[in-house]
Amino acid sequence: MADNIVLIDTSILIEYFRKSDKTNSKLILLLRGGYKFHISSITEYEIYAGANLNQQSFWEELLEKTEVLPFDKQIAKVAVEINSELKRKRKQIAIADLFIAATAVGNNLPFATLNVKHFERIDNLLIVD
Repeated sequence: MADNIVLIDTSILIEYFRKSDKTNSKLILLLRGGYKFHISSITEYEIYAGANLNQQSFWEELLEKTEVLPFDKQIAKVAVEINSELKRKRKQIAIADLFIAATAVGNNLPFATLNVKHFERIDNLLIVD
């Protein structure tokens, strides 16, 4: 596992954007806790797909300094394995969330989200509180 690097979920970035007092956001708490963060290419897609023209510059400025991990062949295989296990348990999650979680698992990174209940279904996913 990479030292002090955490993959953050889209929910963390959206909360940061929406809070007027950003010092109380989960993103800032993670940074204060000594973490650096990366995002999945799926999170990058979700952010830009949901942004309007007035929000575009905020996201561009934030994400230009952020390492984006790709959804590639290796991560696709991890996603298939995770999905198979969730399907067997009848606890599948949305495909975008599956791909984001697979990015964390495939890169041996802990994961931070505001939707812990949803992601805790994945056995090999280490969730940072």
